[in-house]
This record gives sequence, structure tokens and C-alpha cells, in this order.
Amino acid sequence: MAHKEFQIAGKKPGLQVWRLEKMDLKPVPSEAYGYFFTGDSYILLYTTKAPSYYIHMWLGSESSADEQGAAAIFATQMDEFLGGGPQQFREVQGYESNRFMGYFKNGVQYKKGGAASGFKHVKTNDVTAKRLLHLKGRRIIRATEVEMSWDSFNNNDCFIIDLGKDIYQWCGSKCNRYERLKSTTVAIGIRDNERSGRSDLHMVDEGDESDEIIEVLGPKPDIPDGSKDDEADRASKRTATLYMISDATGSMKATLVSEASPFKQADLLLTECYLLDNQADKKLFVWKGPSANTAERNAAMNAAQQYIKQKNYPMHTQIQILPGGGESTLFKQFFCDWKAKYDTTGPGEAYTIGSIAVVEQIPFDATALHNNQAMAAQHNMVDDGSGEVKIWRVEEGEKVAVEQSSYGQFFGGDCYLILYSYSLGGRRQHIIYIWQGLKCSQGELTASAFLTVTLDDEMGGTPVQVRVTQGQEPAHLVSLFKEKPMMLFLGGTSRKGGQSQPGSTRLFHIRRSTTGATRAVEVEPSAAFLNTNDVFVLKSEGSAFMWRGLGSTEEEEAAAKYVADYLGGSLKEVKEGGEPAAFWSALGGKKEYQTSKSLQNMVKPPRLFGCSNKTGRLIAEEVPGELTQMDLAPDDIMLLDTWDQIFLWIGKDANDVEKKGAPKIATDYVSSDPSGRGPIPVTTIKQGSEPPTFTGWFQAWDPKMGDNVMANFT
Repeated sequence: MAHKEFQIAGKKPGLQVWRLEKMDLKPVPSEAYGYFFTGDSYILLYTTKAPSYYIHMWLGSESSADEQGAAAIFATQMDEFLGGGPQQFREVQGYESNRFMGYFKNGVQYKKGGAASGFKHVKTNDVTAKRLLHLKGRRIIRATEVEMSWDSFNNNDCFIIDLGKDIYQWCGSKCNRYERLKSTTVAIGIRDNERSGRSDLHMVDEGDESDEIIEVLGPKPDIPDGSKDDEADRASKRTATLYMISDATGSMKATLVSEASPFKQADLLLTECYLLDNQADKKLFVWKGPSANTAERNAAMNAAQQYIKQKNYPMHTQIQILPGGGESTLFKQFFCDWKAKYDTTGPGEAYTIGSIAVVEQIPFDATALHNNQAMAAQHNMVDDGSGEVKIWRVEEGEKVAVEQSSYGQFFGGDCYLILYSYSLGGRRQHIIYIWQGLKCSQGELTASAFLTVTLDDEMGGTPVQVRVTQGQEPAHLVSLFKEKPMMLFLGGTSRKGGQSQPGSTRLFHIRRSTTGATRAVEVEPSAAFLNTNDVFVLKSEGSAFMWRGLGSTEEEEAAAKYVADYLGGSLKEVKEGGEPAAFWSALGGKKEYQTSKSLQNMVKPPRLFGCSNKTGRLIAEEVPGELTQMDLAPDDIMLLDTWDQIFLWIGKDANDVEKKGAPKIATDYVSSDPSGRGPIPVTTIKQGSEPPTFTGWFQAWDPKMGDNVMANFT
């Protein structure tokens, strides 16, 4: 019979937490979420709106082996109760996964003791409390209770001296402004959650300690330097090993499948379970085939723990259990050919990972762009494209103005600069699009970068810069050409006398975005490039066809006629499924093409990374959990991935090494993505000049956030 606590598990979206007490599950009150006793074990369940489930087994550093074993049993039983679809994680104190830490944006607190010692998760409002918390981490904050002594302090970190009625946030002389701001949120959380607002907050800099602090801690000695944050290199390309696992005979057996990544998705048989060893990052993944027998699926966590013992790996090695069909991005990165069930290909490639972490798309409404930042962000539209447009072509290191009659026509052998100016909130704003053709020269690429810097300086250094590779144009750029489709030619150049001779057979792919903007992209004349969702124009020496896919729209058909007028000749309309032999003959024969319906109402959850050289080398570290403005560190470069767009946010205090190295991190990040997204637009913005296409991904953007947070202190 299922445990009584399972009856309430996953019934509504959000986080649920249980603690093991006398080998039984006891719910933790929501106001105590984020507080963990070091002598206990916990079960956490996070439920999404989809719904999908994530089960975490958290093990305190002083918890007993019996409790840890019971936690594993309860996690397995909860997984089975929820249909075997959840992802499972084994979390060890101090080494928690990013997903786990993302549930607690104000950090976690480790408290001494546990259930066996009589310590309970209750809201005490105890204004007589006396404790010292050491705060560590930049992206992920961990607050550990330490001895109330000056010996516990260092000048690199922040500490909270909690005296019950008064809470002092002590900041070392070498901590930075961002660390100070992050620790402030922890202090505010203690006041609001533990004391119901009954405590007073005080900010204390090293050297300015009050008499109350000296009375508790004694005379202040010299404070030593602390160690740097232990940040790991988060490069996505890793060497891993893949094993098939089985414990059918009662003892775990691991059979080598492949000794080095990348692997093939076909390596995973649906009837088996597998272990992927990524020891470079101290992580193990166990993949449960959907047709594997129940005994092996339920023994997955035990098999992974046995593997850790056999390899003499650290006991804090992270373990993640994944059901077939619910694979995480971190797992799929080790496979060179991974395709999810609903993946589609072609321009505007769709994305989903089953029912996990889907963000519902907000319908586009141009009239509401200025007061709905979330919509602006999802559709990547700062306005409706009705501002001022200027276009230059890069020629011999200079920019040459393009005739307005040719606006909207871009050739693969050229580079262009597009300056867009518009008004937002009474201020004049600018975007510089750097469009780079797939067949332009290296000299033109170099010149386009130099000319962009010059144009940026001329505009006062405030423009947003968007680097666009041919075929990956964002919706807003396409919208600048109003009722005309944006036409992208496979090769050639628009320079006078420099036009190359087009091929005798040409194929144009016409697609309308959710914002109403339309692109007409020239592709190789092959049936493999067709897509059931769109319209295509095929022009050959003897005929011209407009091919209408089953999922095409009237607006796309209208754009196709515009393309046909440009190419010359009359069109013969062809519906998908009713093509004449001449149509297939012009394309070199019938071939398989994309017939899946586009998932146009799906949005991939954004991912945020901090690019920092604080540890002596430039690394990119992912920021876990829902995006908040507080995650943006002013002394770093931040990379925001929204799937079809990359943003590079430059903090005001970022150093030159970070500024120069961040674009390469963006390039490497995309090129190493196993989904094969290819080159996508990269937008560079500066702190203080963020457009709504960026701020809309963050909840409740506040331009005076830092001042408002500090107002909490007396």
C-alpha cells in the first residue's frame, strides 16, 4: 500500500518537502523550505504545470546510514506511485545539483542537529536566537551555521550574525558588491520567514563593528583572507563512459557499451537500463528504458550507489535517474544525434522534451508590446518595426548605403549593417543588426565588426548589437520590411556589376512567424528542403510552381506571389499530395522531407550563465532556477539562452578579459549543442540599457533593484 503522504504528492505545481523522522516521512512546513538539518535526510518533490516530476533525496552530512537507506526506498516508492516518469536525484549536503539549488533563490541554510536531537522545523519567532552563518557562493548561496567566534570569519565572504532581535550582515573588506547584494536577500529571508518581520536588519562593513557585536564575539583580531569559490568549468563537451547495468542476479553488473562520448542514441535499448559515468563533473546518470523490467528500474538508484563504491568515487558524487522520454539537457549533450519525440527540423526549428519544463507561449499582439515585456521577450520584438531603418553594405572596409528600393533583399555574398531607431518610454533607442551572408569573405566579416564598433560609438555607445548569420534572422529584423517578405538569396552580391549568375533552378522557402513577419529564403533546389508547414516557390527554366504545404497560411501564399513577381513568370499552384511529375523532376526527384507539424505554441525555458574570470580563468557557470534580476552580477558577463536567441549582458564592472572572451564562449556554447541549432543571433547589451526583449524573461524587472533591496536595512 502506498504511503499516506504520497496521496498529496504532485497534486499541484510547486515544491513539497518531507523529512525522515523515526524512519517515516513527515511534511516540512512551507515557511521552513530551504532549511536543512545536517543530521537528517529529506525527500523533495518538484511538480511542473505539465505536469512532470523531479524527486530529490537529500542526505545530511551527519545523517545515519539507516535514514539514508530509508530515503532511497521512499524515493523509489514515490517514483513508482507517480508512474515511473519522474527524474530522481541523489543530493549530498554541500554538493547539491543546480536544479536542487534553483528551488531556493535565496540560498539554503544548513542547521546543526536533526530529528533525533529533538530539533523541529517550526516557525519559532525566537528573538533570543544566537548563531553565526557563513555565506558562500556567487550563483548559488549556501549559508552554513558555524561557531560563533571571530575564528570563523574571513574577509572574502559575508556572514550573518543572528542575535534574534537584531540581524547583522557583516561584509568582508574583499567581498564584492554582488556578493553583498546576494547575502542581503538571505538576511531579509531570515527576518521575514523566521521572525515574521520582528527583527531589525543592520549592514556592517569590516572595521565598523558595533558594540553589540564586540560584546558577543569579543575583541576583534586581524581577519584572514578566505579561499576563492570552488567554481567548476562548465564546458559542455565532456568525456564520459556508457555502461549497460543489470542486477537480475542480485548483484549489480555493469557492461561497457562505449568508453568515450559522444554516444549514439541507438546505443540505448528500450528494454535495458544504462549508467553514464561523467566523473569529470562528479555526476552519474542512470537511464531507465521504458520497456525495462520493473525490478531493474526500481533498483536503479541502488545500482548507481554500488557503482560509486566499486570505483571508490567520492560519496558526494551526484546521481540523476532519468526515465526514457524524460531525458535532461545535461544527459543528452553526450549524444551526437539525439532527437526527442517531437523534434522538427528546418528554419524555425521547434523544441520540446516531452512534457517537461514547457513554457506556454503568449499570443502576439503588437498593440501591447510596450506594456507586456514577457510577450516582447518571447517573440523577440521591441516594437512593431515601424521605426527608422538605415542599411549599409560592407565594401572594401567601408559601409556603402543601400538604395531604399532594395531594402529587404540580402545576398549571401555580402555583409550588411542595419541601424534601427525607435522610441521607448520617451527615450530614443537604437539596434545595430550585423547581417553576415554565408558566402561573404573573411575580410568583410572583419570589417563588419570594426564598422559596428564605429557606428556604436557614433550613437553614443548605447545601441543593442545583434549579430545575425544568414538564415537565422530574428522576427524583429524581418518585421522592418512591413508588408514585403524579407528575401534572402543563397549566393551572389548586390554590388553593382558584381552579381553572380543564379542557377537555372531555384527554390524559395516562405514562412510567416507568429508576429506576422515573413521570410523568403532561397535554399538548395531539392525536395529534402520541403516542409509541410510552409509554402515554397520553385522556378526552373521551363516552369514555376507555388507548392502549398498542408500547414501553410494565406499570408505565406501572398508572400510567395511577391517572390514570383520578383523572379518573373506566372505560377502554377500545387497542393501537397497533388504534385505533378514535372515538379518532382525539377527538384531532382522525390525525397523525404519534414512532415511533422511545427510546435509553434512551445517555448523552451531560458537558461542563464555567468561568464567570469574571478578564479583566474574565464569560465561559464549556469545559474539555476527561475530567472530573477538578482542573478545578474554587475562584475560579470551574463549569457542568456532563449533557444533562438543568445543575449550577452555586459555588467558595468565586468573587466576587459571577460568582455573580450564572452563572445567566444557564446560561439562555443552554440557549436557544442547536440541539438544542431547552428549559428543563431547573438545580441550584446549593456547594463542599464536593457531592451524589453531581454527584461521580459525576468519576473518583475526593477531598474532600481539594488536601491530597493538596501532600503530594507535600518
